[in-house]
Amino acid sequence: MKANRIKSLWADNKPVLNGWLSIPNAFTAEILAEQGYDSITIDLQHGLIDYQAALGMLQAMRASEVAPLVRVPWLDPAAIMKVLDAGACGVICPMINTGAQAAELVSYMRYPPAGTRSFGPTRAVFSAGPNYGVEADNNVLCFAMIETAEGFNNLNEIVATPGLDGVYIGPSDLTLGLTGRKYPFGFDREEPEMVDAIRTILDAAHLAGIRAALHCGGSAYAAKAVDWGFDLVTLPNDVRLLAAASGASVDDTRKLIAADAGTIT
Repeated sequence: MKANRIKSLWADNKPVLNGWLSIPNAFTAEILAEQGYDSITIDLQHGLIDYQAALGMLQAMRASEVAPLVRVPWLDPAAIMKVLDAGACGVICPMINTGAQAAELVSYMRYPPAGTRSFGPTRAVFSAGPNYGVEADNNVLCFAMIETAEGFNNLNEIVATPGLDGVYIGPSDLTLGLTGRKYPFGFDREEPEMVDAIRTILDAAHLAGIRAALHCGGSAYAAKAVDWGFDLVTLPNDVRLLAAASGASVDDTRKLIAADAGTIT
């Protein structure tokens, strides 16, 4: 079976830089896959992407060395098993609030006797390799998102779940869950109580022998998170990158036009 690039980087004690796709387009996925990310996540929860679009995006990324992940919409065995069969090398599942839910998640990703995943890797047997059935349990990655007050309160039982590879922090929802509307929406938290919560999750994951990932809004915060010890950091998604680049292009052009007009007068 094809090696999981994420696991290879971790074996070398290197952090993983993860991209994020919300636009349902194979060409967008292909472009991002050539930009140097270690992994890229297709977002089926908040992204505008359905299963059929995700399949084409997985196919478009195959030519690169990037590891394809999928964030599924919910703790749903059908959704989880289908994206694995389509070739995802890992799943991020939102709103995991208890150890029991984390155990459910793990079971949907592992074949019997380790889990309850049904066998039928329709595309994965081609994209990942013919020995997929034998090696998949040890190769695909299972991330539980910690992003609610309940999940945070049950953190120790979640990270202790056998077979769970890591926890993934959604800082926007985590902030809402722990503080309500006390702070603005956003990813890169600087409030001391939220930094403490984020680092508490990181420490609990590492103490349990699993990995920790953080969704970031910018490069500076992602670099800081790696310095804290995060194993995977997510950079801005395709929507934000497109908006930022196009907005900057328009702003720069207007400034140049205004400067030229001032020179002429």
